[in-house]
Amino acid sequence: MTAIENTALGRLDKEGRLLNAIFKGGTTKPGRFGFRGDIALKFQTQVADEKRPPDYSIEQVLMVAQEGERSIPVLAGYLHCFAFLADVANVLDGALCPGGSYFMFCNNIDLLAKYRTKLGDITFHVLPCDESTVIWKEMMDLVGVNKNGLKKLDAGGRLDYLLDAARNVDASYDEISYEDGLKRMGPVKNRNENRPV
Repeated sequence: MTAIENTALGRLDKEGRLLNAIFKGGTTKPGRFGFRGDIALKFQTQVADEKRPPDYSIEQVLMVAQEGERSIPVLAGYLHCFAFLADVANVLDGALCPGGSYFMFCNNIDLLAKYRTKLGDITFHVLPCDESTVIWKEMMDLVGVNKNGLKKLDAGGRLDYLLDAARNVDASYDEISYEDGLKRMGPVKNRNENRPV
């Protein structure tokens, strides 16, 4: 059984950043650990021993890491605002590698836009996403995986299958700078709007 502390996810787990796990454990590949859930990017100030939810996170994260390797090879997640990408690069500094495949679905970019944005030596594939969409389904569509091919697999096997396929995606989108992305992004939607009190 692969232990999380022996993977690139160990530090994130130790810092209490891996939240709302749907899956957190060894996958079907030997020495591989998988995670589905959220990665906290900015914590709220805690009062006494009160535990508060983070200000914002990478949500609906799909990622795997190999035992003994220092970086996460593939990761996908949802950002409510494109501007949070700088926090992603900061929080995951040292856990990402130049040759990795990193997909960030953002709520406040043009629905027809697809970018490549480089922060440091890490390239992020930035794609549009409506808040109501599930990243799992978006990734299945992106990589062209058929739902039927996943039916007989367990949670870890499905994660392996999807993320291994994601490594081969031709994501040769237009490259834009982070600063340019900030200029192009739309307003951040209020999540509490139109919700009953």
